[in-house]
Amino acid sequence: MSAHEGAISSGASVTQSADRFAPFSAQRIFVIGGIALILCGMILGDIFAAFILHPNANRIGESLLAATRAVASHDPQATGAAFQNIGGLLENRGTKVDAHSHMIGFGYIALLIALLQPYVAFSDAAKKFLAKLFLSGAILLPVGVFLIHYVGLAGSPFATIGWASVFADLGGLFVWAVCLCELAGLAKYFRMQRPVRTSDELLSDRSWPARALLSGGTVLILIGFLQGSYYAGAHLFRYEARDNELLSAMTTRAAAGDSAAALQAVADYGQLQGAKAVNVAAHAHVIEFGILAILLAFFQPYIFLREKWRRIWAVILLIGSLALPVFVLLELQWGLLAGGFADVGGLLVITALFAMLVGIWRYTGKLDSSVGAA
Repeated sequence: MSAHEGAISSGASVTQSADRFAPFSAQRIFVIGGIALILCGMILGDIFAAFILHPNANRIGESLLAATRAVASHDPQATGAAFQNIGGLLENRGTKVDAHSHMIGFGYIALLIALLQPYVAFSDAAKKFLAKLFLSGAILLPVGVFLIHYVGLAGSPFATIGWASVFADLGGLFVWAVCLCELAGLAKYFRMQRPVRTSDELLSDRSWPARALLSGGTVLILIGFLQGSYYAGAHLFRYEARDNELLSAMTTRAAAGDSAAALQAVADYGQLQGAKAVNVAAHAHVIEFGILAILLAFFQPYIFLREKWRRIWAVILLIGSLALPVFVLLELQWGLLAGGFADVGGLLVITALFAMLVGIWRYTGKLDSSVGAA
């Protein structure tokens, strides 16, 4: 190939990339915003797991013990106060978990919508508006959910809904509306009876990091399905029966004056809830990480790093994605040691994800300068 032909080929490649990942395009907003959402959600989850989850569980156990003692002493006021305290602790835990999971889920949706942008038959201005509206809702909902426990009903004109819940619902409405519009854009594209482009750079990439993430993500999802099937078949119904049995034993034995048996039932109930939690968490996390790996595989062409580093970050992400759920499962046997290793696995995923985000950010700068030079 002559130098002139090479320059033409390079210019065509830059033009194609500029069309697909243009400066401030909807696809770029969705990609960077989606990865940032996942990254923030994972950091929030790691902070919650390390500093809030276990202390919160201990306080719930202490309140449950207090409720059992109050039942044994026939003190309905103290019993009600203990259960009210448990409700507050569960709300505190639930809002943190919901904010964490919604932020990550919206990140996944953003990456998926980014892949579909070439097939959404709207103008560039409309697509950019939808991308910004989606990210606004994806930030507003988890922030609102996070604040529910702290804001409560203060200053709200509604009897049962606080301002944090109102803004969270508004964020959900934004996301819902954008998803409907994107589906309408897809339907419009296919009604136009245009042939689907087969030269999409994102869908046709077969580099080593992309293949590793695709295959590794598929294996992670398969492991999650198998672990969930085993848990459902071997433990789920037995745990549910044991749950009801222990709750009944707490009240009946406390009312009968057998405080030692009641306290043992409370301790056994805490162990049972821990077993259920680690199985569900491991099942959910390994599948989520598999989905993340598959989605990131499609965006490897836009990670402006050396091939060596793209391979390293892909492998680190897969190692962390497997380490975290495995050590979560081992927490009941190994205690805090397993929890520490699980946090390290989460840190590996966060580090790899941040490195890929930096690579995509560097790519956008390369693209802007290349287009300007052209």
